[in-house]
Amino acid sequence: MTAFEGIWVPIVTPFHNGEVALDAAQRLAADLVDKGIHGIVVCGTTGEAAALSEHEQATLLCAIIEAVGARCPVAMGVSGSNTRVVAEKVKSYNHYAPAAYLLSAPSYVRPSQEGILWHFQAVASQTDLPIIIYNIPARTGVNIDASTVATLAMDPHFIAIKESSGDVSQLMKIINNTSLKVLSGDDALLLTTLELGGHGAISAGAHIRPDLFVRIVDLMRAGQTEQASIIFHALLPLIRLLFSEPNPGPIKAALAIQGKMNDNLRLPMTPMSSAGKDKLAGILQEVADLRV
Repeated sequence: MTAFEGIWVPIVTPFHNGEVALDAAQRLAADLVDKGIHGIVVCGTTGEAAALSEHEQATLLCAIIEAVGARCPVAMGVSGSNTRVVAEKVKSYNHYAPAAYLLSAPSYVRPSQEGILWHFQAVASQTDLPIIIYNIPARTGVNIDASTVATLAMDPHFIAIKESSGDVSQLMKIINNTSLKVLSGDDALLLTTLELGGHGAISAGAHIRPDLFVRIVDLMRAGQTEQASIIFHALLPLIRLLFSEPNPGPIKAALAIQGKMNDNLRLPMTPMSSAGKDKLAGILQEVADLRV
């Protein structure tokens, strides 16, 4: 398995008394690596990057790299609507030497496909490090079309894509028409992505029982699709509940129930509802008892 395959976790950002809890973040990262995950993304959507200052983002990246050392690649999420600012941000992170950048399309401004292409190319010109394309139209307001992805894939900067459009037809086009490592950004489509020839997932849900998410990938690679399907469908009720309210509220609630961190978020994100937490507690116990 190469570096940009398998199960990557877009790690949450723990807070304590309103500040980033670096010790809790490091413990969580080390635990995820101990459980077999293949990579970590810092400052992704699940990491509440939009609520972090640039200093906090850089400090968190350093802390996670320190915690996992050479045991696990660490990618850095970078986003924004201003191409020049995003490019400068990437340039400033180069000396930290993350394994890759996770780069989304510009949000809110809804550029053309040509604008998206030029945005990615302009940012890529500021680094020699690999870039994972992040397609998440529900948050950016614009889809990165499969044809645009195919054009980007001809540039060696771009080595993988986190595909979160929810469009299986587009997923198939990217898998069949590019050499990119294709990682599902929709946990509910993990099995489908692997069945179609994709390479894994950047999975928020894998914070919970990461060993089972890794096991699904291992079984699919070994051709044991039936056993992989059994595990996936056992996890599916949890996956659906984890995304029944805005991410990362339910993920943090689950980690708090497990005693791994405080259930704190920064506005405008809010904790999971009481009703949701009641359901989550029951499902977490069921998932904790899974032995497959």
